[in-house]
Amino acid sequence: MAVGQCSFPTMHPVAGIMLGTANAGIKQTVRDDILVIQMAEQATCAAVFTQNAFCAAPVHVAKANLARSPRWLLINSGNANAGTGEQGMKDALATCADLAAVVGGEARQVLPFSTGVIGQTLPVNKIKASLREAVFNLDVNNWGKAAQAIMTTDTFPKGVSKVIDIDGQTITINGISKGAGMIQPNMATMLGFMATDAKIDQALLQECLAAAVEQSFNRITVDGDTSTNDACVLMASGCSQAPEITRDSEHYPAFADAVMTVCKLLAEAIVRDGEGATKLMRIVVEQALTDEEAVRVGKTIAHSPLVKTAFFASDPNWGRILAAVGRAGVENMVLEDVELYLDDVCIVRNGGRADDYTEEAGQRVMDREEITVAVKLGRGSAVQEVLTCDFSYDYVKINAEYRT
Repeated sequence: MAVGQCSFPTMHPVAGIMLGTANAGIKQTVRDDILVIQMAEQATCAAVFTQNAFCAAPVHVAKANLARSPRWLLINSGNANAGTGEQGMKDALATCADLAAVVGGEARQVLPFSTGVIGQTLPVNKIKASLREAVFNLDVNNWGKAAQAIMTTDTFPKGVSKVIDIDGQTITINGISKGAGMIQPNMATMLGFMATDAKIDQALLQECLAAAVEQSFNRITVDGDTSTNDACVLMASGCSQAPEITRDSEHYPAFADAVMTVCKLLAEAIVRDGEGATKLMRIVVEQALTDEEAVRVGKTIAHSPLVKTAFFASDPNWGRILAAVGRAGVENMVLEDVELYLDDVCIVRNGGRADDYTEEAGQRVMDREEITVAVKLGRGSAVQEVLTCDFSYDYVKINAEYRT
């Protein structure tokens, strides 16, 4: 179940980036579950990773190899290789060596990523057996197949493609992501892979990615859980004919804005596909003292099971929203200054229920598939938005049966 129209877009090829998929049969045999991405030799690569203390073995290896001029990404779905101890590290390193042997590179040039069930040994032999096929299938036009290969409980593949003009030359920025549950990233999403043909050095690319992630993937939550395997990668092949993007370049703001747009659209797609989701909620917190305060209030509302279940029932139980704001840890909050809105319907004003609010007006909003909850704290000028979805019966069913 997904909220809104979620068809896969037309993806423009990114020169210098090729993708190949294969079926290793890790957890299922219906679709491909292995993805190999190859970057041009001169490419730069940036990444951000989960802050979960029990981060998966491939996260440790990818972090180490990121500084070693990576050329290939190896992604598998169906098994997270997390909570697997020393054996997990050996397995992650082994898959890097196996791919390096096929492509004629070095194991240190491979960044591994895994997603799926936690606590199960990675089927290294199955992955090894599928690598030649994945490499044989490398092509610049395989973005759709790639988006499908990294899915787990996702109900649709997620992709965004954007082209910008720089001095009469084009720069393409593509992105795919996966994620539907265990979504409360503290750096990125479950898995996200973006690529551009821009020329840009690694340090600036890393800065650009980190800024975009903070305002996109770090502003979404499905269930408040942070995965052990979260990672987001941005590759730059350097194959565009456009001028190099530098920190002082007049073109950097446009490039950074395009990366931000791709990240935000991918992040929204994840929330639309939240496990069992029937509604998309935008929690907009205005008039906060700081961005941190605004995010804290927004996520307190978005994480509340009582708020999320009320939205699933289309019940305008605004008291649950009010209670969440009250426990968000806002110091010295003046209750009479706080206003709450469902879309354009004011539900709280002057410390209590708005005089002109009616249950009928609230119900009209709650019956919609996409709803904005606006909180005005009356304390400052900071504004932040958090995206979330409701909790339905299907969320419990999907996660209760995840390993069966």
